[in-house]
Amino acid sequence: MPNIKAAVKWARQTEKRSARNKDVTSRLKTLYKKGASGTTPASEVESALDKASSKGVIHKNKAARKKSRLAKALGNAAPSASAPKARKGGKTAIRKKR
Repeated sequence: MPNIKAAVKWARQTEKRSARNKDVTSRLKTLYKKGASGTTPASEVESALDKASSKGVIHKNKAARKKSRLAKALGNAAPSASAPKARKGGKTAIRKKR
């Protein structure tokens, strides 16, 4: 037990924050899985990630990475008809003039 009164309060606050952060993190993981499978709209998942990053639960780069991977997963699952199809071969035929 801490000897300082303020330290007791700090310990209480840390417990509260940890519990809240754990709940939010767990919810984010579930939402992400549902979003990747297509049962939850991607906008809802992205909104939750943005909110968690703004509150400091997760890092902003982690939120961006998760959103990017979600979009990539959804893009691979259902490619749109209007999107141009990728050419085989990899490199383009355009070269620099010397």
